[in-house]
Amino acid sequence: MKKSQEVVADPYSEAMSIALYALAPRAKSRDELLKQLVKRRVDADIANSVLDSLELQGLLNDLEFAKLWSESRQRSKKLSKRVIAGELRVKGVSQDIISEVIEQIDDESEYAQALLLAQRKFNSISHLDPEVVYRRISGLLARRGYGHGICSKIMRELTNKN
Repeated sequence: MKKSQEVVADPYSEAMSIALYALAPRAKSRDELLKQLVKRRVDADIANSVLDSLELQGLLNDLEFAKLWSESRQRSKKLSKRVIAGELRVKGVSQDIISEVIEQIDDESEYAQALLLAQRKFNSISHLDPEVVYRRISGLLARRGYGHGICSKIMRELTNKN
C-alpha cells in the first residue's frame, strides 16, 4: 500500500486506544485522562465520549482513584491530609470527592503516620544536638504537610521516650 493510500483509523477507536494505554501504568482521574487526550489532539466531543464509555465500563472512577491515591500516598510517603487533598486537586478531582476521601483519614491514624515517620528519622539522628534534631524532624514533617502542633507533640513524645 502506498503512503497516500494509508487507512485512517476511526477517531473514536484511536482515542479509546490512547486512553487505555494511558490507564495501563496507573489509574488516572477523568481530568488527567481528558488532558492527555486533548494533548494528543483528540476532539473534545470524542474524548468525552471515550471517557463516558470508560466510566460505564468501570475503568474510570474518580472516587476510586482518589481513595487509591490517598491510601498509596499515606502508606508510601506518609503524607498529611492537606498534601493529599492538594495533589488530588491538581489531578482534577472534584472538591466533593476530595472531601469524602479526606474525611476517611482520621486524626489518630494521621498522627500515627507522622509519629512513625519522625521516629525513623529520630533513630538515625538522635546522636546530634537536640536543636538540630528538632529542626530536621520538624522540617521533614512540614514537607509532608504536617502542622506545627503535630510536630511539637511528636517531639515531646520522642524526647520523653529517649
